[in-house]
Amino acid sequence: MSGRRPARGYAALVLAGRRHGEDSLAIAAGAPHRALLDIHGTPMLERVLRTLAATPCIDHIVVSIDEPKLLDRFPGIVALRDSSDAQIVVVRATDSPSQSVLAILDDGASDQPVLVTTADHALLDVAMVEHFLGQAEARGGDVAVGLVASAVLKARFPESRRTYLHFADERYSGANLFSFQTPRARRAVDFWKRAESFRKRPWRLVASFGARALFLFLTRRLSLEEAFAEVTRSLDARVVPIVMPWAEAAVDVDKMSDLELVRRVLSEADEPDSPRGNAAPAPGAEPSAAKDERAAPSENGAPSDEPGESDQSGRAPSAMKPPVSTS
Repeated sequence: MSGRRPARGYAALVLAGRRHGEDSLAIAAGAPHRALLDIHGTPMLERVLRTLAATPCIDHIVVSIDEPKLLDRFPGIVALRDSSDAQIVVVRATDSPSQSVLAILDDGASDQPVLVTTADHALLDVAMVEHFLGQAEARGGDVAVGLVASAVLKARFPESRRTYLHFADERYSGANLFSFQTPRARRAVDFWKRAESFRKRPWRLVASFGARALFLFLTRRLSLEEAFAEVTRSLDARVVPIVMPWAEAAVDVDKMSDLELVRRVLSEADEPDSPRGNAAPAPGAEPSAAKDERAAPSENGAPSDEPGESDQSGRAPSAMKPPVSTS
């Protein structure tokens, strides 16, 4: 799919931490960590790292994981980490996703934008990253949040159950893609940090925007763009939704059925008549473009973020949470 490619260089943060306690999915799949689930012989985190390393606009990558030493057991990840071309740094995860984002915003160059994604985004590919960041630049916000419309998801994966945010015009599922384009974006992360305490009480999160916003969200009277305009007013930072045209952009690995879906999609991608190319470069694959190549601007933009759990392994809370459903 054509469109504007990003013109700036980005730092990328991959959230690969996990909550305290046992991870039933990792245990069931025989993996030492959810981020390291095996997908056709490649750890899930490695797939994400290879995609980012192959994306020309990504200058360097930070992996935030609760047990950095675990990565030493995976030769493909070690090779990427130690490669001078990939520019990957591994850090110990902080107490929450928002803290990890704040850390990279505070430690990095103040004028460099940051892409945030998750280790369980197993179908992420270069086209998705470039589309998302290109549209984020085109829309000119401080923060951009990736979303996928339910119609797109249902058409591609009718059997898949996802979590949706409801708006007047459509339902959207999060794409685990966030970009922080300006120093002003820090205001949104500060709110995110406060919002993590509302993970089990989404109405409290919405209520923090005020009675008017709560009423409009609960009655589903706002379109996606109108809802994000409300968020922008509340945060004093412009937050824009970017609607992704690929159903795969909303697939993260939360449960065994998600893992099976990802494995099936990638198996189909290897077939000659597949509707999509590889969802992530295979180990050892060459990047599709030189790393120092910057794209010339084009145009386009669109809709939002994801509801759901706020854990280090992937779920980043939405800037706001209207009524949510799974189906």
